Amino acid sequence: MLDPLSIFLRGRPADQWFLYGFSYTALVLAMGIRFMYKYRGNAYQQWRTVSVMFFQLVFSFLIPAWMMMMNQPEFYFSYFWPLKYEYLFPDTVGWFTGNYARTGVFLVFWGAVMSFIAVPLLTWYFGKRWYCSWVCGCGALAETVGDPYRSLSDKSLGAWKVERWMIHSVLLIIVLLTLLLWINSREQGTILGSYSLIFSKTYSFLIGSMFSGVIGTGFYPIFGSRVWCRFGCPQAAIMGIIQRRWSRFRITTNGGQCISCGNCSEYCEMGIDVKSYAQRGEDIVRASCVGCGICSAVCPRGVLKLENGTVSL
Repeated sequence: MLDPLSIFLRGRPADQWFLYGFSYTALVLAMGIRFMYKYRGNAYQQWRTVSVMFFQLVFSFLIPAWMMMMNQPEFYFSYFWPLKYEYLFPDTVGWFTGNYARTGVFLVFWGAVMSFIAVPLLTWYFGKRWYCSWVCGCGALAETVGDPYRSLSDKSLGAWKVERWMIHSVLLIIVLLTLLLWINSREQGTILGSYSLIFSKTYSFLIGSMFSGVIGTGFYPIFGSRVWCRFGCPQAAIMGIIQRRWSRFRITTNGGQCISCGNCSEYCEMGIDVKSYAQRGEDIVRASCVGCGICSAVCPRGVLKLENGTVSL
């Protein structure tokens, strides 16, 4: 069914990955329109949804397809290491630079700059919302398809403890795996031998497929819409550390206006008990907050505002 579109976009018949990308993008676009209608009176939600729809359609679907048409590697410019973990693995870097000359060098350069320079700087200035709520395809699916299930996220202290252990463990694993693969490559495979491929494929299956894919999205109706983003995404873990300690972004509260209706906590997809902060009049600076702004949108008294402070480096 998708062969005509695939041939038009990529110059080749459709395969299972084109079907996956098409279905994913179609869901984000269709449910994004629904989301925009639901929050049609909120300009922030309108622009945020247009942004994630644009990045999913253009950067995660059309541009990779066009690159394949041009006999270039299928590359996703809106994903970086450690979320797109293989982009800085030695085998991937060697394949890019060895087979695609200048294009491959640029793609490796792009990935490194975005991972180690752009992400920290943008997160310091805007908080992790610039990526998690405006760019990332994982967030795009959670915010659109997962919107009806956002209230199911566990707000308990126990869930918060599990969240911190799990997300930082995944980050540690992918950092160590990347370093180990580079050391093994430098030593010409004498350290890991054939196990380097096994380690890579194990992470790809357990984390990249089962956790972020099957559990992260398939369990929306059970655990809420941001399971992967909250408990597993290593990109979110890095940005969360920066946001918690150095970022200018915070959600400010006016405790005197709070009527304790609980809407903010109910609709927080990241499991944050927003109401408890609002009641105390405390600004919300949490590593897990993705700055979606729904807590502010559903507040009947205008207690919550998304703002950038004046924190210095």
